[in-house]
Amino acid sequence: MRHHPAVLSRRRVLLGGVAGALAGRHARALAQKGAAPGMTMLDGLEAPVEVFEDHWGVPHVRAASVPDAFFANGYLIARDRLWQLDFEYRRALGRLAEVFGPDFVPSDTANRLFLFRGDVHAEFAALPPVVQACAKAYVAGINAFLEQIASGGAELPEEFRIFSCQPLAWQVLDLVRIRAEATGNTKAEIRRARLAAQDALAYDALIMPLRPAHTLRVPEGLDVQAVTEQDLGLFGVLQNDLPLSGLHVPPPPGEGDHRRANEGSNAWVIAPARTATGRPILANDPHLEFGAPGPRYVLHLTAPGLDVIGGASTGMPGVMQGHNAHFAFGRTNFHIDQEDLFILRTHPSRPDHYFHKGRWVEMAQEEVSIAVRGEPARKVTLRYAAQGPVVSADAARNRAVAVAATWLYPGANGMLANIGINLAHDWSSFREALKLHTSPTNFTYADTAGNIGWQAAGGLPQRSGGHDGLMPAPGEGQYDWKGLQPLEALPSSFNPACGWFGTSNELNLPPDYPYEQRCVSYEWKDPYRYQRVAEVLQASPHATVAGSVALQHDTLSHLALSVVQLLPEVPARVQPEAALLRQWNGRVEASSAAAALYEIWWTRLNSLFYQALVPEPLRPLLPASLNASVLLALLQKPDGRLGDKPEAQRDALMLRAFQQAVEEIRDRLGPVAAGWQWGRLHTVQLRHPLCAVKAIAEAFLPIGGEAAGSGGDSYTVMARWYNPDLSPTALAQGRNPYAVTGGASYLMVCDVGAWDHSVFLNFPGQSASPKSGHYQDFLKPWLKGEMQPLVFSARAVQAASRHHTMLYPKRKTP
Repeated sequence: MRHHPAVLSRRRVLLGGVAGALAGRHARALAQKGAAPGMTMLDGLEAPVEVFEDHWGVPHVRAASVPDAFFANGYLIARDRLWQLDFEYRRALGRLAEVFGPDFVPSDTANRLFLFRGDVHAEFAALPPVVQACAKAYVAGINAFLEQIASGGAELPEEFRIFSCQPLAWQVLDLVRIRAEATGNTKAEIRRARLAAQDALAYDALIMPLRPAHTLRVPEGLDVQAVTEQDLGLFGVLQNDLPLSGLHVPPPPGEGDHRRANEGSNAWVIAPARTATGRPILANDPHLEFGAPGPRYVLHLTAPGLDVIGGASTGMPGVMQGHNAHFAFGRTNFHIDQEDLFILRTHPSRPDHYFHKGRWVEMAQEEVSIAVRGEPARKVTLRYAAQGPVVSADAARNRAVAVAATWLYPGANGMLANIGINLAHDWSSFREALKLHTSPTNFTYADTAGNIGWQAAGGLPQRSGGHDGLMPAPGEGQYDWKGLQPLEALPSSFNPACGWFGTSNELNLPPDYPYEQRCVSYEWKDPYRYQRVAEVLQASPHATVAGSVALQHDTLSHLALSVVQLLPEVPARVQPEAALLRQWNGRVEASSAAAALYEIWWTRLNSLFYQALVPEPLRPLLPASLNASVLLALLQKPDGRLGDKPEAQRDALMLRAFQQAVEEIRDRLGPVAAGWQWGRLHTVQLRHPLCAVKAIAEAFLPIGGEAAGSGGDSYTVMARWYNPDLSPTALAQGRNPYAVTGGASYLMVCDVGAWDHSVFLNFPGQSASPKSGHYQDFLKPWLKGEMQPLVFSARAVQAASRHHTMLYPKRKTP
């Protein structure tokens, strides 16, 4: 691989210490004789590694080889996030019950059911050698830190003491076995079938309008009358919140579904011709549920052939979004329908046999033992059909349900996809690395040569029999998948003529894309965030990094302005509040009184129109929230669904909702509008997920609180969503329905080529330990939108360094 002379020169400066002093005679002598006090000696490391940590606790790793850099990746993530790392590892392997007891047996069973069942050794051996080496090194790094704890060289995080458990040692082949990436689409399949059984399929469009326009149809042979929620079985368990009752306050009803409905991201790339510097800009802010610790861990890995920095995910080697020396890369959720339910007809007297392709076939079976804390181990039988894991069975009705999922296919080793992405050096090698990436993702790209690009990636099933994936299908063979479609079947763009590309989870299939043939998805997010991004970028011929930072924190809501325009005449007693809204600029700022009133009004509007549009017998089937685009369209053009006089009924409902909103805001924030602020309601408070355990609550105090007010909502570019549950149960429990529950905790804007000008945030901090200074140090800058330097060059790293650590290989015994 050839590099520009400037890149080679920079690498000599950055790696000189590693290739010279650290890998030289003095370093070898230290490694052989034993490290000096304060130096760390580790099994699995081939040569010494330097780690410089900056003001925010971001580790900048200098290694003599790429595998050693990934060793440090594993070691550092274990050092700073061990409980988070271990918990997610246990969950994925189905080993939570051994710590938390019998309530977790269903979750453990579900996760074990969806582990990869093929030849894991062959899967691993098929990976590029460098990916294998890095994966092994990453796992060795985690285990080296566990050994350090065992030898008394490091402290075990407090959670392990409180729950009297030990972290699991990692196995590299588990990075091939762990596959479950449920998206939740199968719940919608069940919902539609149940609506079809009541001849009420049209109501589904109130919740999830199909994009592109598509006619829902029941697959031939599907008995919709027989479909129930129980059909989801263990796949429903996999998608639901963990059963932490008794360990923490249960989440609001539907919290998991609400989270999935909002999770997404913004990303954009701007070509040199449209920037003030003549260099590309790439921006990205993944939208995920907030937590303590957060979902991203920022790190910088450097070795000959590797120089990458950005946000990593606990338990996955490498950087998920960031940049290397050649290009920047970001990601948002693309939408691929990656899972289908198949209804199996089982034999009346042999329920482990199902009818498939004209004959009775026995299900494959595997018996596993699940350790349970305080109880004997449970023996569980896992079953598999031709389509995939069997998630439920009803022998009395001669019925079972199997799930087909793209992420269970051979070669879908998504846990290791970051390694190839991080090592890529241009558009071609970047796209090649994406072939291993299974999650449905929009990847954005901008390189130092001035190119920008977009590639949609992820497992795309090849359906058969005309099935569109929107309802369960009969499992007798006619609808079986024919494998996965290649990456080339998904859309992409390279150096678009307009000079920029943006994605915010909206429908972004090109107009000429054969969507009916390839059947990617018909379920996409509302376009409001993307429309605002496009509006700003199109009006910015000389874009700057500062401009992208401002756009990431933009709170202008065109949805809100459109709704406010429709506010009817109101009685005198609420005219001041109506005037407040009519004079509002539509910016959902934390300090805005009008924003607070609007958000409560919007919540009340949605509730009242849902009740007006959805017959009571259907409400148990439909989430209690209308799609925003659908509701706005109905407000703008009311129709017969609102009765004989739709405009009058619309106005009556809007007025009623507005009066309710005024009453509620007065009750919550006081009678005087001068004291109203959206941030007083839209507060950010992070708690440990097990905070109802007294010892956890005492050791892990909340982050944020009443003083941490935020702007934004689900539809602003600065997406910070809330779950507006106004049910009597939720209100009786004292929940704040407007509290922030998710959004962008990690944000970055990359100045491509002038990397030290790039900036980032990572809320709440790098560490999972309250004893660390990096547990919540990002709270104030994050609330203020004050992005921090993402230092990259050797000189900048050296200048920013606040802590220096040496990692040495343990002396080999002759």
